[in-house]
Amino acid sequence: MQSLQPDPKAQYSSVFEGLKKIIRTEGFWRPLRGINVTMLGAGPAHAMYFACYEKMKRTFSDIIHDGGNSHLANGLAGSMATLLHDAVMNPAEVVKQRMQMYHSPYKSVLQCVRTVKRTEGLSAFYRSYTTQLTMNIPFQAIHFMTYEFMQEQINPRRQYNPQTHIVSGAVAGAVAAAATTPLDVCKTLLNTQENMALSSVNISGRLSGMANAFRTVYQLGGVAGYFKGVQARVIYQMPSTAISWSVYEFFKYFLTKREANKKPAC
Repeated sequence: MQSLQPDPKAQYSSVFEGLKKIIRTEGFWRPLRGINVTMLGAGPAHAMYFACYEKMKRTFSDIIHDGGNSHLANGLAGSMATLLHDAVMNPAEVVKQRMQMYHSPYKSVLQCVRTVKRTEGLSAFYRSYTTQLTMNIPFQAIHFMTYEFMQEQINPRRQYNPQTHIVSGAVAGAVAAAATTPLDVCKTLLNTQENMALSSVNISGRLSGMANAFRTVYQLGGVAGYFKGVQARVIYQMPSTAISWSVYEFFKYFLTKREANKKPAC
């Protein structure tokens, strides 16, 4: 749905219409293309992401608001965690998006990696890194600030409560996703290098840089072009962040409780 000039056979008016059409014309498993490379990158990326967030949140909170919760500290910690997360996930994202494009020439993750490396060089895997950071730093700042704010409202005692973690995660993901959709559209263009879209505005070679991506999106779709796929992005991010936070909070609770049980009673 974010493709600026999609193949006529791959034009979708809504998320569910697109999903049905993809399954009908390309097969039941087509919507899951690229899941293996995403899973491969998500483990180490999220390990660094949450570890960095917890450490930096405490550090910034002590500096900004000693002994209390600070929304600014949450936002700054989330932004720093993004630097580590995206360093791992950016190459995975490039491969995933190229495999998901309509009529993608790649049959496997390995073939995609080898072809991109041979034809475009290793730098192609990080062509959209600065754009991804430009998108994900505000996304994660909004995401973490919204999550912590929601927790203050519905779980003020900050106890382990699965329902509140799910609701807070879903709301945080939806707000952050909607606010950063224009940046995501630009990132998708840089990752996929759509030939039809680039040739229609007389761009030869490779498109690079956030400013060029913004200008190209506007030339092709106007202001509305920046919000292509916003519905799909929100629908995707809500369960994604809800699951991520609820699983993380569960293991945080489980591991800290186990450590506490190991300590000898006084």
